[in-house]
Amino acid sequence: MEKMVLICYNISRRCEMKPALLVIDMQSAYYSHTSRIRDSFEEVFPYINGAIDLFRKKDLPIFIILHVDEKEGLTLNREGFKICEQIHSLPSDFQIKKHRGSAFTGTKLAEMLNDLAVDTLIITGFCAEYCVLSTYRAASDLGYTPILLRGALASENQENIPFVEGISNLISYGALEKLLQ
Repeated sequence: MEKMVLICYNISRRCEMKPALLVIDMQSAYYSHTSRIRDSFEEVFPYINGAIDLFRKKDLPIFIILHVDEKEGLTLNREGFKICEQIHSLPSDFQIKKHRGSAFTGTKLAEMLNDLAVDTLIITGFCAEYCVLSTYRAASDLGYTPILLRGALASENQENIPFVEGISNLISYGALEKLLQ
């Protein structure tokens, strides 16, 4: 019985956190690459936009992560490089341009997060089993608390999403909404 009381106390205790939202590689070149990717993007747009709206209301940082890869046609001057128009991003959102899977490798993301005193990352985007998972693991290695937003991960291979969610910290949109009230 004492163990139950301790667990309940720990669950009900309010924790302080400083979160940021990461929107990874939701770029128009990927959106138009295959119908499977397009369908996956269409499923996640409402969750990502919902999270963006929640973070904006609380004046919390939003990071738009853009992948740069000449072989894939993802360069600054090309139309496909831009974030999908369906995403509610604004010019005031932080932008990180990455050349590797992890949004931390070779970028100033960690420095920017530290300057903002961010300790928790809500992670969304494409591709669940590649760039999202790489960023999640790097965030954990760097001492952040990474959390994936359920329903906000895209992939060409839908069966990979439950695996990535299953090995990661996960939060539903409803819980995130409640947490950010």
